Amino acid sequence: MELLTNADLYDPEPRGRTHLLIGGETILWRGSDLPALPSSLGVVERDLEGRRVIPGLIDIHVHLTGGGGEAGMHTRVPPLQLSRITAGGVTTVVGLLGTDDTVRSPAEVLATARGLIAEGLTAYCFTGGYHVPPVTITGSVRGDIVNIDLVLGVGELAISDHRSSQPTLDELLRIAGDAHVAGLMTGKAGIVHLHVGNGPRGLDLVRQALRESELPPSVFNPTHVNRRRGLFDEALELAQQGSVIDITAFPVEKGEDAWSAPEALTRYLDAGLPPGGVTISSDGGGCLPVFDADGRVTDMDIGRPTAMAEALRELLGCGQPLDRVLPAFTTNPARLLLLPRKGHLSAGADADLIVLDEDGAVRDVMARGRWHVQQGRSTVRGVFERVERS
Repeated sequence: MELLTNADLYDPEPRGRTHLLIGGETILWRGSDLPALPSSLGVVERDLEGRRVIPGLIDIHVHLTGGGGEAGMHTRVPPLQLSRITAGGVTTVVGLLGTDDTVRSPAEVLATARGLIAEGLTAYCFTGGYHVPPVTITGSVRGDIVNIDLVLGVGELAISDHRSSQPTLDELLRIAGDAHVAGLMTGKAGIVHLHVGNGPRGLDLVRQALRESELPPSVFNPTHVNRRRGLFDEALELAQQGSVIDITAFPVEKGEDAWSAPEALTRYLDAGLPPGGVTISSDGGGCLPVFDADGRVTDMDIGRPTAMAEALRELLGCGQPLDRVLPAFTTNPARLLLLPRKGHLSAGADADLIVLDEDGAVRDVMARGRWHVQQGRSTVRGVFERVERS
């Protein structure tokens, strides 16, 4: 057991000077007055000296097994190691497949998620990938969500992208219907996490799906919506209808027709849209390619698992109140994924938290009750990270 004292707690609402009692992987108690604990409990006390403490970040879009491959097999991104994820304050991840859902498989993503759980992280996954019909483990989207505990939905199914299967409305509705029903049967999210490319059709297929079916807007969860400014305007309209939109924390050059994650989130909040209708994710481990007119890769970058923490720090540096922007990184993804023990720091919640330094950067990270990062340095590493360092 560990008693964390003198935290300036954001939950994400500001709670002021607060103390937290951690037992195992759970927050057992939270209060403003120090509890009288018998010495026989052997509680370790840690004074946080008034530093800001926030819930661990929830990243709903991570290529745990690596992304890429668009420019040849030698451009496949390697799998992510544990400390690369936790160094950015991420304590819960959702793994998925992108362009390569042929060589890589949902079974591999599932196995990787289980490995990260064994190493102390919380991990889930989506079934499928860019293409239609979705690749699955059991033979169907509905079967994967219903029968596999860690599978929360489908993703990232690609639309408006030359790398997609160019799915029809009927194909999208069939997949979304299966995901929705499976979610109802299991109490899971049952969402379709949609990769939206640079194509001019944007979110038109989603608008058609909402007009011509009985499916609720909450089933459709488009990501990368800040990659074009016009696409972001479309996404704002979709959020008004009830979909949760996902902003990607990728690098944006000056003058580029895109919004950075901090700019996009600020615009969303300033528009007065539903505060729970937006999330931010990293695309960690994913390939960030640049294509020519023929669809050939001319340059590429890789999504960084630390991108969410960097976006949060930039928002704070621009004067945004922590409690205003924090839900997009914590409570909103927890609500979207139906994870009631995540995204907050009250009694009964999972002991996932971040201690920020004076500049808003990640200082310390606790995941499931164990310190993974202390004073900016990773103290817990994955099995093969340890082998490489020995």
